[in-house]
Amino acid sequence: MTNSYMSPVVRVAELFGPTLQGEGESVGQRAMFVRLSGCNLDCGWCDTPYTWDWSRFDQAQESRQIPVSAVVDWVLAQDCDLVVITGGEPLIQQRRLLPLVAALTLAGRRVEIETNGTITPNKALATHVGRFNVSPKLAGSGVAVERRIRPEVLRALNACGKAVFKFVVTGGSDVRELADLQVRFGLTPVWVMPQGITASAVLDGLRALAGPALEHGWNLTPRLHVLLWGDERGR
Repeated sequence: MTNSYMSPVVRVAELFGPTLQGEGESVGQRAMFVRLSGCNLDCGWCDTPYTWDWSRFDQAQESRQIPVSAVVDWVLAQDCDLVVITGGEPLIQQRRLLPLVAALTLAGRRVEIETNGTITPNKALATHVGRFNVSPKLAGSGVAVERRIRPEVLRALNACGKAVFKFVVTGGSDVRELADLQVRFGLTPVWVMPQGITASAVLDGLRALAGPALEHGWNLTPRLHVLLWGDERGR
């Protein structure tokens, strides 16, 4: 293992890949996934509640402290250019993430971090990240607006030059809220996708979103992993 990275640890829910990125701008690309534990939101439709909902899941079983060096070695053992760090909410651990992202970038990997847009990334981390996939939550999540929409964070992410914005849309009210957020914060580019953990739900949602996406100039993304493998973990 790389001795210089032995001290920091990250709280990990699961490591998996190579697989295919299922959403957003890198959809369909081969990727390694580092899924971290912990989240500061509690979306009603969350498809990874085992990363944060300790009322339903055993934290001791679902969360492990893993040295950064071990994660780096695991990623680099595979010939896969793209690494996606997801959660949960990865930026809860952003200080621990810095040596991980720096090591992967130095080794020639492209690193994307998926975030809910409520925590501003520090400049050191942003320097090494290839892209932030920012997914602010809409009303359909069931989370109070003051918790899920942080204007100063969205402005900072939009200004960093490395963010794309990806929204889960559950219906017409979410479409209207998203259109308003896009105008208020000048968000660009915007990707939209339906909520769903079955292929039929995703396909129905894509059909419903095609019109609004064309009307508002949004990009439409599937949930490719759901279309291929359903709700199977580690995909």
